[in-house]
Amino acid sequence: MLELPYLRAERADAEQRLSKRNIDAKSLVDKALALDEERRSSQNDLDGQQAELNNLSRSIGELMKAGRKEEAEAARARTSDLKATIQQLRDRMDAADQGLHEHLCTIPNAPLPVVPNGRSADDNTVVTQEGALPELPADAKPHWELGEAYGLLHMDLGVKLTGAGFPVYSGAGAKLQRALISFFLDRAIEAGYREIIPPHLVNEDSAFGTGQLPDKEGQMYTFEEEGKRLFLIPTAEVPITNLYRDMILEQDQLPIKMVGYTPCFRREAGSYGKDVRGLNRVHQFDKVEIVRIEHPDRSPAALEEMVEHVKGLLRALELPFRQLLLCGGDMGFSSAMTYDMEVYAGAQKRWLEVSSISTFTTYQSNRLKLRYRAEDKKPRLAHTLNGSALALARIVAALLENNQTPEGIRVPVALRPYTGFEMIRS
Repeated sequence: MLELPYLRAERADAEQRLSKRNIDAKSLVDKALALDEERRSSQNDLDGQQAELNNLSRSIGELMKAGRKEEAEAARARTSDLKATIQQLRDRMDAADQGLHEHLCTIPNAPLPVVPNGRSADDNTVVTQEGALPELPADAKPHWELGEAYGLLHMDLGVKLTGAGFPVYSGAGAKLQRALISFFLDRAIEAGYREIIPPHLVNEDSAFGTGQLPDKEGQMYTFEEEGKRLFLIPTAEVPITNLYRDMILEQDQLPIKMVGYTPCFRREAGSYGKDVRGLNRVHQFDKVEIVRIEHPDRSPAALEEMVEHVKGLLRALELPFRQLLLCGGDMGFSSAMTYDMEVYAGAQKRWLEVSSISTFTTYQSNRLKLRYRAEDKKPRLAHTLNGSALALARIVAALLENNQTPEGIRVPVALRPYTGFEMIRS
């Protein structure tokens, strides 16, 4: 959530930055500050009434000792009235506090000043593009046809077992998938990330902490367990970041760098059209995620380091890629700034997103109550960041399409120690 002190002290800045999301920023901020004022006013009134009650309670005994019984009885009557008023004020304050919390949960993160204005993906900025686009013959096959022809990928079997959007990999396709996971994990560990194997289910507190609730509730698979809701994770970011929920870290513990491989589950996949064929958009996919907890002064540099890490993976895979800076209208709810990395799929002649690398500044840590002890010994909110490094489904799609030859599908050199073969043959 956005921090209340920021909304109070930097109201104009908050409205200007939130407006990049093409929402009624003024109304959202106005309502938050009005609820905050109501809560604080109720607290002040409550404190005043409580102080009067405390003074009266102390005076009753003194009045009785002094033989001033009538005054003592009047004081008792007044304390009864004050107790009723205090309960009303407490109820009013609790309602205002709850209303403020619920309202703040509906306000997205404020985009950083560098984030461009825009309404959709068409308005994103291309920061850089690298690598030559593949030159394929006119009869080059898309990955879903290659997958079936070479016995690597079976979308129809996924429909049989579960439903649309649940692929089945077999043979060299399964080996390629496993090789990519190991390659991505090894590269991250070499870069100083600590490997985590988290649960694939999270509770409501965890989903709330990283911003999936309430914003993306409809995109997650959920079920009830002993009266509690559990969610299949949409990304390893959720359980890994929540490892540090409700914690105060020492400065020398920062940065914290973690990496985890998990399957990911999302209900957002579309159902028809060429843009969602094969692995372009699925309900279940594998992903290696890097997560960082940083001192606020270091988080901008950390974001750029994460981008360079992902670029290194794409270069090693010999995939042409481009880096996009997302506009305000295309950013995720919790993000303050996001870079997307896209690879080019030669047979489809289109760019596929394979990574989002984001900084959340204090938005997630405010929900998580994730703090560090500053030099003045006071707890301050840490910054959180994460990035896909990488999402496998579309990486597999691009690798299959771009590396098809008359002899078979070529495996990039960097992957060969993991696959054990140089070429996928029918």
